[in-house]
Amino acid sequence: MGRDEQFENVIIKMKDMLKDMNFGSITFIVQDGKVIQIEKHEKIRLK
Repeated sequence: MGRDEQFENVIIKMKDMLKDMNFGSITFIVQDGKVIQIEKHEKIRLK
């Protein structure tokens, strides 16, 4: 997998995660210039 292809896959996954999230954060873990892990921490606000 080329670097550009890997970058496009990361962007697609990030967009999918953002669609369903109202509050929280997304963290990218990078090793040797490549994203190896994406973590999603979502907050749920109770009213």
